[in-house]
Amino acid sequence: MVANLKQIPEWMSEEDYLASELEREIKHEYIDGYIYAMAGTSKNHQRIVINISTKLSNFLIDKSCEPFASDIKVKVGSKFFYPDVMVVCKDNNQDYYTETPVIIIEVLSKSTRKTDETIKKTAYQSIPTLQEYVLIEQDFVDVEVCRRSDGWASSHYFLGDSVTFESIDLDISVEDIYARVDNEDIHAFFANAAISTI
Repeated sequence: MVANLKQIPEWMSEEDYLASELEREIKHEYIDGYIYAMAGTSKNHQRIVINISTKLSNFLIDKSCEPFASDIKVKVGSKFFYPDVMVVCKDNNQDYYTETPVIIIEVLSKSTRKTDETIKKTAYQSIPTLQEYVLIEQDFVDVEVCRRSDGWASSHYFLGDSVTFESIDLDISVEDIYARVDNEDIHAFFANAAISTI
């Protein structure tokens, strides 16, 4: 995620960016020669990332595809981003980034939504191997999946639904994605569930 596109003003080569990123305490994304400091994340953000990463890791443990979270970059042309979660099936043997994800997942926040829905969406959809781009709201319940097979049209999933990641043949319930997340939609869902059992 990019923190409101807060640009560090000097231009930098890809080589210098990759070398300097190994030494920086704060992660930066790289867009066409300029670097952008990344924002910190909320507990809800981390809960969603951990929920999905755990499901992916358990499902893929004996398969050729592999999940990565937050600290591994994806290279798209002259850009490097840190997706919240991604799945890679055939890698490029680089230690710190990949160019071949099949799924990319971003958890949205007020400060990152515009970038995730515009700059990143356009860039990610140009990756030849990418089959699904997933945008997950943390402040309310909405899982948006854009699939190459559907011409990148959006499908939305809510509590009570199950999301299929077609590229790896995995179903995850929206409830599992939002486990432990604290927002009004979650509270209302479980309140209604409790009432219906009385």
